[in-house]
Amino acid sequence: MSTDLDKQLSKQGRRVGVVIAVTMVVWLVANWVGPQLGMPGRFAFLFDFAAIAALIWALVVIFQIRRKRRENQR
Repeated sequence: MSTDLDKQLSKQGRRVGVVIAVTMVVWLVANWVGPQLGMPGRFAFLFDFAAIAALIWALVVIFQIRRKRRENQR
């Protein structure tokens, strides 16, 4: 039982890591390409808010993983 939970939590942790990495890369590229294409500033805010939403999701999932690991250790 513990092994299945560990595998599930590891998979979830990898997913969070990928989301964080992809979010940062997309956000950096969008902030670099946006001004070069002459995009208005409101699009920069759109990319910023999308990145914040993805990072908040990742933070919530990290806390869920942490809670499940602590419950499993008891």
